[in-house]
Amino acid sequence: MKSLFLENITIVNYKNIESKKFKLDQKINCFIGNNGVGKTNILDSIYHLSSGKSYFNSINSQSIKHNENYMFIEGDFKKDNEIENIICSLKRGKKKTLKRNGKAYKKFSEHIGLIPLVMISPSDRDLIQEGSSLRRKFLDNIISQNNKIYLKNLINYNKVLIQRNALLKFFNKSNSFDIDNLTIYNDQISELSVPIYETRKQFFESFKPVFSKYYDLISQSSESIVINYESQLDFESMDKLLENSINKDRILQFTSCGIHKDDLTMNIEGYPIKKYGSQGQQKSLLIALKLAQFEYLKAEFNSSPILLLDDIFDKLDNNRVKQLISLVNNNLFGQIFISDTDLDRTNKIISDIDSTSKVFNV
Repeated sequence: MKSLFLENITIVNYKNIESKKFKLDQKINCFIGNNGVGKTNILDSIYHLSSGKSYFNSINSQSIKHNENYMFIEGDFKKDNEIENIICSLKRGKKKTLKRNGKAYKKFSEHIGLIPLVMISPSDRDLIQEGSSLRRKFLDNIISQNNKIYLKNLINYNKVLIQRNALLKFFNKSNSFDIDNLTIYNDQISELSVPIYETRKQFFESFKPVFSKYYDLISQSSESIVINYESQLDFESMDKLLENSINKDRILQFTSCGIHKDDLTMNIEGYPIKKYGSQGQQKSLLIALKLAQFEYLKAEFNSSPILLLDDIFDKLDNNRVKQLISLVNNNLFGQIFISDTDLDRTNKIISDIDSTSKVFNV
């Protein structure tokens, strides 16, 4: 098994953090403090170095501290006894820069998968509560980390989708219609849809039993949770879907069918967990999803991803916390970062884990 851990990190003007430097433990690092002091932003800065973007904000400028003109994050990752120096920086009004060992990436997508990482955060609740786009992003993020062909197909699909939607809007605005022009985009969408759909379906077939295993461990099999991957392509080819929806698409002025409508359904005892699951059950589901993601990436990379646990012990009962800690003690994980408001709870958790650790008061 290959080794991977973050040795140190420097954070400047990142969100509400003016300047911080941390020399980190290879196993467990805990950041303790009241709400609003920046614990989550420290974890987010680590995620930023892994993915080239914030876990929480899609708008780059929101990562820069108020009244400052730039932000800067630098981390040294030790990967199989070699140092990967990653720098992410951004100036207001400029494009973000991402560098690996002093060399800037031309495309951020080239960085995806270099530093495998899994983050578990209270904001993950949106996976249950919000629309299907977040659940697709969850799938895409896992698959893309070690499947460059999938990532390329996905990027190209989204580009063509934007172009087709723009054409539909033009037709409406100009009161015109050109089926030959539209067919060009239909053909590209159909061609790209098949490998994306098949990869998602194949991935989910292996992912689902791993998720079920972790949910049963965390909940001690106290309830039945079922997740399923659903796609319109389960029932119809992309060509046929586009053909059947043409009138609807012209009225709506966007593409109403396709793999950009795929979703994950999540049910507890046969009912949507969004409506019928308790906070503890929903949180257990989200943790199980992320641990299944962790196991998948660990197998793909032959290396334990870095694990970020952002304030996850709140709203979990003692039994569920104990089950999660037992997984840590089983040496499933590599380096772990924990944020919490409760020092006593964190000390108790650390005392139950047979590992080296550092606690930082933020």
